[in-house]
Formats: sequence, C-alpha cells, structure tokens
Amino acid sequence: MSLFKYTIEYPIKTSISILYRRLSTPSGLEEWFADSVNIKDGILIFSWEGSDQDAKVLKKKNDEFIQYQWLDDEDTERYFEFAIQVDEMTKDISLIITDFAEDEEEKEEGLLLWNTQIDNLKQAIGI
Repeated sequence: MSLFKYTIEYPIKTSISILYRRLSTPSGLEEWFADSVNIKDGILIFSWEGSDQDAKVLKKKNDEFIQYQWLDDEDTERYFEFAIQVDEMTKDISLIITDFAEDEEEKEEGLLLWNTQIDNLKQAIGI
C-alpha cells in the first residue's frame, strides 16, 4: 500500500503562542479538534461522540510544530503534523497541516475534514 503526503495551508490571524497552545495541549485540542482529550502514560486519548482514538507525539518544537501518530495505524510512516509558519515580510501566520492519504478519495475526505476542523479552530480563537 502506498501513501502520499499532502499539505494544506490555512492563514490564522492570532499569535504564535495562542495557536501553538491549541495544537499541543489537551485543553487546546478540546476546543476544536476532539470532544475530549486526556493524557495517560504519555498517550493522548482523543474522544469523539463516544469513540476513542489514541495517539502519541512523535516530535515537537515549541511554537513551531508538533507531530502526532495514531497508535492504531499500522503504517509507521503515517502521521499528521501541525506547523506554524510566519511570513518574514508581512509577519502573517499560517498553520500548515501535513497528512497522508492512500488515494485521491481519502485525500478529498481528509481535506473536507481539515477544513471543518480549522473552521472550528478559528471559532475557538475568535477569528
């Protein structure tokens, strides 16, 4: 099975620290990404309408990026990443999401889901 990586860029009008907190803390993620997020033994437990999915943080650099991997995903190359990018000239902040899909249909579903999630994020931030 081959995977292909794709990235999406969303302009977000907020500060880096506010955005990073919403990408990297259980309370921040609960505001837009999942119904609830708990940590047990370093594993994040994301809950949506009664179903749970566990993830671990692969890598992170404060105020720059964080990478998560679902524990039930058999493909160890697969992860999703939130990266914060600042335009050097305008100082505009963008959220860059990296994700993977098995085919074009899964990518389209992923894009729709991310668009909805980012709308929720913007509402949580108040933009």
